[in-house]
Amino acid sequence: MVYISMAFGNPYGDPWSSELAVFWSTKLVKEFGVSIIALSDTIGSSNPSSIAEVFEPLIKSLPDTEFGAHLHTNPANWQEKLNAAFLAGCRRFDGAIKGFGGCPMAADELTGNMPTEKMIAYFNKNKIVHSCNEVAFKNAMVESSKIFEN
Repeated sequence: MVYISMAFGNPYGDPWSSELAVFWSTKLVKEFGVSIIALSDTIGSSNPSSIAEVFEPLIKSLPDTEFGAHLHTNPANWQEKLNAAFLAGCRRFDGAIKGFGGCPMAADELTGNMPTEKMIAYFNKNKIVHSCNEVAFKNAMVESSKIFEN
């Protein structure tokens, strides 16, 4: 499994394009035998358009590869990002309880990991089968509230 950071854009002025993400993903699969690639947005700069622009051609061109999404988001745009990745064919998602964690270089302090509890709610609302043990997850949420402030 390989994570490709900044798969949806580069805030440092270095060259970026969806074609570049496709090129490197293809190289990892064909030349190095990578079977799982997590496309990552570690600073929260992705949007539904850039997410679809990267996932759609990759999933079509490498159908035997499992693609995942490691998306950072803020409280206002998590659902549109999750929805874009799902509609583009992604079926593997990383998350963190209450969205804790993130990148210190993100544009604002509210940008963090995709909240797992929001992803589960999205999947349940849309009748999407997932593999999360919801009883165990609810227990983990209770424990997390003892550690992290809301």
